[in-house]
Amino acid sequence: MKIIWLGHGSFRIEIADQVLLMDPWFTGNPSFPEDRKAEAVAGATHVLLTHGHGDHASDAASLGLPVAGMVELMKWLDDQGVETTGFNKGGTITLGDVKVTMVNATHSSTTPDGGHAGSEAGFMISGEGRTIYFSGDTDIMADMEWMGELHRPDIGILCAGGHYTMGMKRAAWAAKRYFQFRTVIPGHYKTFPLLAQDAKAMIAALPDVQVLTPEVMEVVTL
Repeated sequence: MKIIWLGHGSFRIEIADQVLLMDPWFTGNPSFPEDRKAEAVAGATHVLLTHGHGDHASDAASLGLPVAGMVELMKWLDDQGVETTGFNKGGTITLGDVKVTMVNATHSSTTPDGGHAGSEAGFMISGEGRTIYFSGDTDIMADMEWMGELHRPDIGILCAGGHYTMGMKRAAWAAKRYFQFRTVIPGHYKTFPLLAQDAKAMIAALPDVQVLTPEVMEVVTL
């Protein structure tokens, strides 16, 4: 399995026979090097979107890939001629040898043009005998208790920049309280000055967890 941070809340996950682009944001993303977009997208099989905000969904229609996510958000992409799979919280889709279950998040969601995008979500992604919790944009929520108990993810990719989502301390608290992660990778940080610029608080709060803070486009192999 390989996980590559694409800056902000965007990730590339190579798992089993799939290459998933999670909330890919390239156009206008100040933390992503424009000349590496082709490398980031190469071989991708699907796009997964957690919600409709522009810093997560605005590039999805231009990538020429099938997209999966919240049914109302997929309708917006359908209207642009994109191949989509719309599902909802509690639903599971199968992408080759990978299963993706949509779970709850607490945030907000509109399309980049201000339209209705359903609601925000996260994903449990299972393959290679591992499960990744991709939180999307969220704060701590009580639902994390059953999500951790039922899905038992061993890898957490957690929004942790603060201001628009939970910050490093809150994300670490949720990781410790609700999950038994072996590995945590923070996201949705360092992009803008008002977001957290490092993960020191998370690392300090999770001494028994492997907290990885890769640079943009650095490959993490798990």
